[in-house]
Amino acid sequence: MSCPFTGDASDPNAVANRDSGSTAPGSTTGSTTGKKAAPTIRGKGPSTDPAHRADEGFFGPGSVAWKVWSYPTSALQGFFRAVTIEHLDPDLVAAADDSGQVCKRTPNRYDRTMEFFAAVFFADAQAVTRMSDILMKVHDRSYGKNPVTGNDYDANRSLSQLWILVTAWHSMLYCYEKFGPGKLSRDEENEYREAMSVAAAFQTINPEDVPATRGEVLKFLDDWRQKLSASEAAIRNVDHIIDGFETIEPDLPKWFIKLGRPFLRWSIIATYPRWMRPMLGVKQSKLADSLSIALWRPIHEVLDSNPKLFLWLLKRICPRAVRYMEPLLLKTPAKTPRVYTPAVARRMFGNPLTPLEQREELLKKRQEGVGQASYGHNHHDEILEFANADDVEAAAKVLDAIEEIDLNKVG
Repeated sequence: MSCPFTGDASDPNAVANRDSGSTAPGSTTGSTTGKKAAPTIRGKGPSTDPAHRADEGFFGPGSVAWKVWSYPTSALQGFFRAVTIEHLDPDLVAAADDSGQVCKRTPNRYDRTMEFFAAVFFADAQAVTRMSDILMKVHDRSYGKNPVTGNDYDANRSLSQLWILVTAWHSMLYCYEKFGPGKLSRDEENEYREAMSVAAAFQTINPEDVPATRGEVLKFLDDWRQKLSASEAAIRNVDHIIDGFETIEPDLPKWFIKLGRPFLRWSIIATYPRWMRPMLGVKQSKLADSLSIALWRPIHEVLDSNPKLFLWLLKRICPRAVRYMEPLLLKTPAKTPRVYTPAVARRMFGNPLTPLEQREELLKKRQEGVGQASYGHNHHDEILEFANADDVEAAAKVLDAIEEIDLNKVG
């Protein structure tokens, strides 16, 4: 079976098996001694000082997840491929377009998404768990009526979150293989698929729905192909996003941005299967695809071999993510080598309810008329900083502030 989202033939030896085992949890307490809270609960971005990690989080050094997601493609082609393909879910794009943040706050949108991705992989278990709780509140306000389909959309809906998860993990691996070192070994890919199930625990996803093998991932993507569609809003947003070298407003010379914009755009398009390109409103020749990939491979190789240069770039394109990426790239160990499972971390550090269970409570509040009001169109609400999750008291203040200020009568 070939992958519907890459066109590549699947390797029959690369099919993973679900492993019922899990990484042994650590036994630290919920103390956050030595951690610094973000300077504001809401407002402009917090400090980019390296995060103080009490443990190695949920994957740890030497994991395949770290290997793939720390490669430079993750911040460029992998990210942009994932978030543009996501736009083919009509209800998900309705949520994104209604809030207006993709086009109105492109730098913040990119920076905060990269921050969350980086934290899930490289922050400690406490920070990731509390950040997941904050994300639940952020997404809880993203609901409404899809003007194209007439369906109700909800950013916390399980199927939409699963679509986001699979497209992100698939895109990161595909771009790692296409622009980077090449395909993973069979054992590495098995481990990578297992790690995706771990990451799913921080979103409103039913763990039983997560594809566990390469074959299951290909079937998932093939099944979704029948559901995909592209609205005018999707095409507009995709066109804006793939000009990311300019629209994320990197802290780089303007001449460099103008020069680099088409090269990044062409390389992102080169990762789309040809059947998908008309839906996304793009077209490009096979020659341009090949040249783009050939151009970017040595660039990523240089960035990967020079962590300080890669950090220099990250600070200029996604500064919020740097605090979690820097300890990894500079090989700064955590205070302890412990690696947690999401279930243990949630019992110890965050809301004991899983994101799915939290969503049920939030939906109940909404039905009772005491839930959070939905975002206004093209809103400019203050940003709820994820970095507050680094500190238990700061995180509690954020969540309490939502309860006290943002809980409005619905309808």
